Amino acid sequence: MLPPEEWEAVWLTLAVAARAVGFGLPLAVLMAWVLTRCRFPGRSVLNALVHLPMVLPPVVTGWLLLIVFGVRGPAGALLYDWFGIRLVFTTAGASLACAVMVFPIMVRSVRLSLDAVDGGLEQAARTLGAGWFDRLINITLPLASPGILVGAIVAYATCLGEFGAVITFAASIPGQTQTLPLAIYAALQVPGGEAKAAQLSMVSLTLALLGLLLSEWFGKRLNTMLGR
Repeated sequence: MLPPEEWEAVWLTLAVAARAVGFGLPLAVLMAWVLTRCRFPGRSVLNALVHLPMVLPPVVTGWLLLIVFGVRGPAGALLYDWFGIRLVFTTAGASLACAVMVFPIMVRSVRLSLDAVDGGLEQAARTLGAGWFDRLINITLPLASPGILVGAIVAYATCLGEFGAVITFAASIPGQTQTLPLAIYAALQVPGGEAKAAQLSMVSLTLALLGLLLSEWFGKRLNTMLGR
């Protein structure tokens, strides 16, 4: 049984992941729709920028977030001076770091699902007078829902293991930004902390496995409901 301070890291990790996916998923759906349905100059560059966190070292991503959203960064200074919002070294900052890291995962999952949508159905709705927003809400998104849900679950599970970007941008503050991976790392730095690290690692393994199994189950269930 985990002591209260270790459960605090677990609950904090779940909350950070939920906020990251909750705020990032609508933007990921919008970006996936733009990259799939729109043709414009610079589309390839935008696509590369969206997927950049997948190939950059997480520490580099966290460092870039620190430059942009730090209290002296262009976006961070604006948020702090105008609204009193500080992201660096906060729980919200940890969520932002996780959201940036899993954003490409959600976009790719949604794009694959949008590509699988029958274009004939959208065209038929268009000939019947449905506007682009009506087609998006009533046809495209419901048919793409398996990819959206699976992408959200996989992104959530990925957030549970994010380390580099979080520790660089939000640090490892117990009770505020010390998520499960950071708590495991902190335990390993203390003599005799291997037992604590092993306990937290088992929790992390269980949560990650549960997330992957849920994504597989929900994906199959929604595809069956849609007759695929």
